[in-house]
Amino acid sequence: MPPDIPQQQATLSAALRRNTGILQRVGNTPLLPIHGIPLLEGVSPLVVIFAKAEWFNPGGSVKARPALWMIEDAEKRGLLTSCKTIIEATSGNTGIGLAMIGAAKGYKVKLIMPENVSRERKGILRAYGAELLLTDPLEGIDGAIRAAQKLLRSDPQRYYRPDQYNNPANWQAHYNSTGVEIWEQTGGSVTHFIAGIGTSGTLMGTGRRLKDYNSAVQ
Repeated sequence: MPPDIPQQQATLSAALRRNTGILQRVGNTPLLPIHGIPLLEGVSPLVVIFAKAEWFNPGGSVKARPALWMIEDAEKRGLLTSCKTIIEATSGNTGIGLAMIGAAKGYKVKLIMPENVSRERKGILRAYGAELLLTDPLEGIDGAIRAAQKLLRSDPQRYYRPDQYNNPANWQAHYNSTGVEIWEQTGGSVTHFIAGIGTSGTLMGTGRRLKDYNSAVQ
């Protein structure tokens, strides 16, 4: 008998949806010593500076952590089911994380972002299968957030919005992973932690965990 091509395709599609191995690669990134900066800035040789190599995450940034944490938290709480589309306002990296996770888990993803986001970033998001809704660049990310809120209100049974700016799973991702990793990778000798602020999840979650280990950490 000839092979049942549609059935084979359906079986393959189901297998791909179950194969979320790429998501197991999120986190556990290297901690790399930075030698040049202390020398250039005249810092004491007794001070060692490390950089957390978050570009090793699938998707290429630290945002893979909160993206995965928010999605899996929503799944556990029944807020995200297979019939829902993930929507989010994003300027890029969280969107890349959500698009990647959506592709791995089989969710539709619709991302709302200012139209002036780089062509390369839009290309990455579309390559992961995400649908893009572009907003007025003059309104910035605030305009994208308003558009995401309006879309969710239009059909709350159809959409799930992580809301990275207000979702505690954002900082909890770093409290439960990034902070633990840094403490273990430095043998508990870390004294200072520096991070950029966007949604503030990295700084708040990692900083809180490190200070739980040692209240003197700055």
